[in-house]
Amino acid sequence: MNRTLLLNPGPVTLSKRVRQALLREDVCHREPEFAQLVLGVKAALAQVYGADQAGFEAVVLTGSGTCAVEAMISSLAPREAATLVVSNGVYGERIANMLRIRDRPLVEVRAEWTNPMDLGAVEEAFGTDPDISHVVAVHNETTTGRLNDIQALADLCRRYEKWLMLDVVSSFGAEAIDFKHPSLLAAGSTGNKCLHGIVGVAFVMVRRSYMASFPSQADSMYLDLYGYQDVQQSGFSPFTQATHAFFALEEALAELGEQGGWLARRERYRQLSQRLRQALAGFGTQLLLDEAACSSMISSFALPEGWAFDRLHERLRQAGFVIYAGQGSLFDSTFRISTMGDIGDDDMDRLIDVLASLHIS
Repeated sequence: MNRTLLLNPGPVTLSKRVRQALLREDVCHREPEFAQLVLGVKAALAQVYGADQAGFEAVVLTGSGTCAVEAMISSLAPREAATLVVSNGVYGERIANMLRIRDRPLVEVRAEWTNPMDLGAVEEAFGTDPDISHVVAVHNETTTGRLNDIQALADLCRRYEKWLMLDVVSSFGAEAIDFKHPSLLAAGSTGNKCLHGIVGVAFVMVRRSYMASFPSQADSMYLDLYGYQDVQQSGFSPFTQATHAFFALEEALAELGEQGGWLARRERYRQLSQRLRQALAGFGTQLLLDEAACSSMISSFALPEGWAFDRLHERLRQAGFVIYAGQGSLFDSTFRISTMGDIGDDDMDRLIDVLASLHIS
């Protein structure tokens, strides 16, 4: 019997060994063995990109990727100076809303969802608004699957002496992130998505020297990274963690290392995505973006003429595949497929065969 594959951009289909890790004995979050588990996970996260050697520490908390991003914003976005949000999709706009809810000073440089970040407007804002001290952007904007040019943005931040915070929820573990860049302050992500753990562990990679020099800006007790960072030096946390999610992430990180790390995972995603994109192109189904602009694992396609998303979703669901709709104004015109998770070549063969049988051209 074929398994159901999650082709949405998180949560992902788990490997057998990660799923098996969830069957370990129950553990109390206040016991020393769990503290050791947390310390091991924190160390492994910091080693994925060598961020530990660049002076970063993984601060872990229970929640989704959005939880990590909001903790980053709450704790680090200044109350007095302005934070510039560079947005070109749902998730960048969501970050701007996080700042508005907190009544933090905000400048937003917004581009159309199908366009790249407007770096010209960012530089113009730097030149005209001296109150901007921090910048935040989304690396892999899953609204469309665009991989934003974070390196160019980081270089711009360095030139104008601004701190950069990143939403790397859909890129950590499979796309390039330069933790040695002097402008990078923090990056928020999840143990799910590209790391192939389960939903429940969120984390923020934070520059230690910054936390030692600047006070917390948090207006939330639960989302204060400084409170977590202080207690987690011994492996404990101020609040109850999702214990079994840490077992899963520990196993997923070990699996990532054995498979060759983030570079090998990116290549694997690319291979699967290229097969999918080529097959759909052969059926006459168009990518929403130029392929060069796409991330390694998320593809947005134009809905074929005569197909509504709900109908396409149901037909694929019956065949054992879960896909994602477009968001907002793209709902009626696009669908998304992700190649994250435990997906084999035979799974992709079966998906392409099913798509061919639907005559979606």
